[in-house]
Amino acid sequence: MKVLKFGGSSVGSASSILSVKRIVEAVNEPVIVVVSALGGITDKLINTSKMAAVGDASYENEFREIVYRHVEMIKEVIPAGEAQVALQRQVGELLNELKDIFQGIYLIKDLSPKTSDTIVSYGERLSSIIVAELTGAEWFDSRTFIKTEKKHSKHVIDTDLTNRLIRETFQNLPKRSLVPGFISTDKVSGDVTNLGRGGSDYTAAIIAAALNADSLEIWTDVDGFMTADPRVISTAYTISELSYVEATELCNFGAKVVYPPTIYPVYHKNIPIIIKNTFNPDGVGTVIKQE
Repeated sequence: MKVLKFGGSSVGSASSILSVKRIVEAVNEPVIVVVSALGGITDKLINTSKMAAVGDASYENEFREIVYRHVEMIKEVIPAGEAQVALQRQVGELLNELKDIFQGIYLIKDLSPKTSDTIVSYGERLSSIIVAELTGAEWFDSRTFIKTEKKHSKHVIDTDLTNRLIRETFQNLPKRSLVPGFISTDKVSGDVTNLGRGGSDYTAAIIAAALNADSLEIWTDVDGFMTADPRVISTAYTISELSYVEATELCNFGAKVVYPPTIYPVYHKNIPIIIKNTFNPDGVGTVIKQE
């Protein structure tokens, strides 16, 4: 089995989400798909909550844009009919919850870290149910098996507990499973936490390592690791293979292809990471492995 992760740019527009559908459906073995929020939605959620916290009533306009984005996405990718109606209802319920939270922040003019973590979790929860419906995948709630603990005022993964829960959750693996990336919960309080910006890569790596996947594919908007930023240097080309150590170094020096903590869990299990471009699925990509 393999784990595929799709970033915000891969689920940013109707055409890119339909590419995701084609890529997932082309996989013959059991697959676990991890998705980020729709492109730009996480920033919008953070912005809207900050506006509400300072008593800026125009937060409602921002919120309406979030609603519009999801409602329109469903209309574009899911054929009209019962499935579309049911999905709009499901998404509508989540958006109503979100609306109530924003209103609460606006009224009391307070935004705690706990509330902020809850708000950003809606990005992945919304995108993942849309992609699950589109790909015919079974949806799994990452909040029930990705567990964090507080260390030095930061939420870090409780690896042993998380691995055990992942193995229990995916004992009987369906053909296609869908998991919202980035979101986790505190193992003691059950409060929603997250794995940091870029955490969907990390979610995918944790699942791949826990289940000894054959590979971890990270689908993004570039052809892989490149010799330089192609927007700055036009002659930049894709590096076809890297070692885990080289990839980690490049990430630490600012390459935004992979969220740096992603490499660690799969490196220990010697699971290759394959970087591919959602907009150019036939491209070579970059393979990150031991040698």
